[in-house]
Amino acid sequence: MTTGSSADATVAGEPGALTPVDVHIDLMCPWAYQAALWLRAVRAANGVDLRWRWFSLEEVNHTEGKKHPWERPWAWGWSLLRIGAWLQRSSTDAADAWCAAAGRALHVDGRKVHTPDVARAVLDEAGLDPGAVDAAIDDPTTHDEVMADHRRVTALGGFGVPTLVFPGERAIFGPIIREAPPEADALRLWDLVTGWLEFPALYEVRRPKTAADWAQIGDRFAPYLSARDWPTIQREVL
Repeated sequence: MTTGSSADATVAGEPGALTPVDVHIDLMCPWAYQAALWLRAVRAANGVDLRWRWFSLEEVNHTEGKKHPWERPWAWGWSLLRIGAWLQRSSTDAADAWCAAAGRALHVDGRKVHTPDVARAVLDEAGLDPGAVDAAIDDPTTHDEVMADHRRVTALGGFGVPTLVFPGERAIFGPIIREAPPEADALRLWDLVTGWLEFPALYEVRRPKTAADWAQIGDRFAPYLSARDWPTIQREVL
């Protein structure tokens, strides 16, 4: 396990500080779920201050002629983010617990957490108020909070999740990992990812996916694939 300089640079306000880090996610995304598992392991190891923020894949993949997610009474991913935004107003711990529970329900258990009844059940199981579903949906200002986070990422040139935003509005898309690394390796990956910040002209390093890789991805994401009610859109890096 590596505990180099990036693992220790956790003091806000210092030049090159790595914390707090805003983690923009869409709870529907299996890649973002695996990255969130990894980041929680990093937090447990080095105390990094994670702040869950929002980004809508429904909106970034919006098709002309269809309603935007905020124009619908209930939108799969957008509504889950509104619940997170509502919870976060009073408790970052509650928002953290919701993100973890909703992600586990969809991406591990294959439950349709993107439906109101299952969302209420997942909140209850996590020790949170199931009334948060209706409270968030009845409050139009939760639209504004999700949209502000979404537009922050797009203004930085972002297009997907996870997007990590470090102090100084330094953004990194990724990491895109099939499964979170073992806990002993979490800080090693943290060092590699945050090391990119030292090279502002470096935009992309990408491993091609073979047929065997795609098979493993399909196996890992099987619960999500069985529960989803939407097509997957794979956006290429520009």
